[in-house]
Amino acid sequence: MKLTHALAATAVALWGSCAWAQAYPNKPIRLIVGYSPAGAGDTIARIVGDAMSKQLGQTIVIDNKAGAGSTLASNLLSQAPADGYTLGLATGTLYGIDQHLYKVKYTPASFTPITRFTISPLILAVNKDLGVGSVKDLAARAKANPGKLNYSSSGIGGSPHMGGLSFEKAIGAKMTHIPYKGGAPALQAVVAGDVQLSFGTASSVLQLGQAGTVKMLGVTTVQRSAIAPELPTLAESGLPGFDFNFWFGLFGPANLPKDVQEKLFNVATQVLNDPAMRARLLGTGNESAPSKSPAEFHEWASANGKAVLERAEAAGVKVE
Repeated sequence: MKLTHALAATAVALWGSCAWAQAYPNKPIRLIVGYSPAGAGDTIARIVGDAMSKQLGQTIVIDNKAGAGSTLASNLLSQAPADGYTLGLATGTLYGIDQHLYKVKYTPASFTPITRFTISPLILAVNKDLGVGSVKDLAARAKANPGKLNYSSSGIGGSPHMGGLSFEKAIGAKMTHIPYKGGAPALQAVVAGDVQLSFGTASSVLQLGQAGTVKMLGVTTVQRSAIAPELPTLAESGLPGFDFNFWFGLFGPANLPKDVQEKLFNVATQVLNDPAMRARLLGTGNESAPSKSPAEFHEWASANGKAVLERAEAAGVKVE
């Protein structure tokens, strides 16, 4: 009798678990984005989130929580219930930079990686009146004037800042970092001549470069990008092996149920592999790049985050 009751209880529990999984999602999903509206991260979240919501049959509500280098949003995500109804768009800063620069309580173990959304190059842009026509020219100018060339970024510890540090290391010369509150003002500073150069996202740089307002010298990925195929890589422009990218991915809080993680991964993969979606993202300056699995995404993101952290530590980067 006792065995019968135990088996019945187990069956009920399993049925309840399966029914819950099949029902997910049965209400709107909140997607926390640690970036301002209309920025690269926000744009990706809205485009991919809208497509995923159609597949899931529930609205994905974008919740912009910009501030403190996106750590405000990441902190909220780390404290959210692990039920699949609060997710976050984030990048490699979760894997070291946040902990290095800010007083955060979360660690990489505070999150459940789901999949990468996009991966893209930064574009090296200089003031059009600088008199620099190539990466080699810029490197020579920087070496001849240590510390006198200023480069802008969207903020301390962000991808444009790390791209600048990587460039300094590659050319063996120091420049001066000038952080701004966002990619747009960082590029406007290049246009105005307040700084000489910047490593900006394609969405921030391309329009200015195509209009001739800034001069684009190259992309930071090791291979030419479909986003701007006419631009050479820094690797082929005198800096062999130079490779730097920025990316965005989907995360949940720690201990997200495996079936929910898998469902979100499968839906995101289907959406990101759709040719129309790939073309749409490319038009915003981002390349669709879904991971092979959540485990592969975690391994890749961990390695990427560690590499960026090492650059920051070597350069003594701190938030003033």
